[in-house]
Amino acid sequence: MTDQQNTPGAPEAVLTVSGLTVTFPSADGPVRAVRGVDYTLRRGEVLGIVGESGSGKSVTSLAVMGLLPPTAKITGSIEFDGRDLVTLSENQLNTIRGERIAMIFQDPMTSLNPVYTVGYQIAEAVLAHRDVSKAQARERAVELLRTVRIPNPEQRVDSYPHELSGGMRQRVVIAIAMANDPDVIIADEPTTALDVTVQAQVLDALRVAQQETGAAMVLITHDLGVIAGQADRVLVMYAGKPVEIGSVDEIFYEPRMPYTVGLLGSLPRLDRSSSRLTPIPGSPPSVVNMPPGCPFTPRCPLAGEVCGESEPELVEVGPSHEAACHHSSQVAGLAAHEIFDPAAVTDAEPAGAPAGAAPSGEAGR
Repeated sequence: MTDQQNTPGAPEAVLTVSGLTVTFPSADGPVRAVRGVDYTLRRGEVLGIVGESGSGKSVTSLAVMGLLPPTAKITGSIEFDGRDLVTLSENQLNTIRGERIAMIFQDPMTSLNPVYTVGYQIAEAVLAHRDVSKAQARERAVELLRTVRIPNPEQRVDSYPHELSGGMRQRVVIAIAMANDPDVIIADEPTTALDVTVQAQVLDALRVAQQETGAAMVLITHDLGVIAGQADRVLVMYAGKPVEIGSVDEIFYEPRMPYTVGLLGSLPRLDRSSSRLTPIPGSPPSVVNMPPGCPFTPRCPLAGEVCGESEPELVEVGPSHEAACHHSSQVAGLAAHEIFDPAAVTDAEPAGAPAGAAPSGEAGR
């Protein structure tokens, strides 16, 4: 996997994940939640990791943070600041977590203690890693609340989590992540269950957090709309493994893996005249006792005999663009409805119509 590792003039790498696998024991057999993840995160970069539930996105990042249960078997390496995080003890990880690498979890109420004020909890994050007084830590808490655009931060610093809205609580968690100017921020589904307006406010707070700290960011989401406005590069995961990686433009306009095309087909697009959404049929496979071949085969209309025999590896399909598909050249230029609902193309579009064009009679509606 190239992943821009040797690109001349590229920014310095702050986090390098190589051959990462995570396996959990279960009554039905080993659960291979992550089956070989490689990526390089560079200073100041935002890497978006996308995929359906169960694709291994969150487990990958929990492995980076050292937050997986003791029963998890982890192989591969996670290199940060010249050290392999996989080999560090809990005490060694505690000197890195929160200060050098911070994480924003999906539900802020699982991160915030309901019996302490938000100011106390932000100050606690500062005091854990900095030699400052409690008064200075409180001042830093007010400053951070102002930075993430919490109204009246001098008063809100003494509020309890239940006194804040969902969007404001998430911004408090972002403030905690910013507290020690980390090198890496991992945001795990930070906008889930928020309405569109509040989602925009949280995403704005994330942008501010990155700009203020200079951190590189890993943004985990199932929402490609979030990725479009935030990320520099995108890593698409399926069944615990990367299936495509490239720049935002390459992933959105030149996808080369049918699963990526399907994810895009499920996303409303304002830059195309056709408003038809095309869902991916079926469900993701179980990662217990997986059969040989490409895991996407049962859901892929393009699958052939080779797909059931061997799982494709990531190969270069363009500059800094890789895809894991036996038919990546065939996928080029196809829209989701042409792959997953070819009948819709025949019925609704005249021959020769460009992919994504409005069916006859619908233009201008």
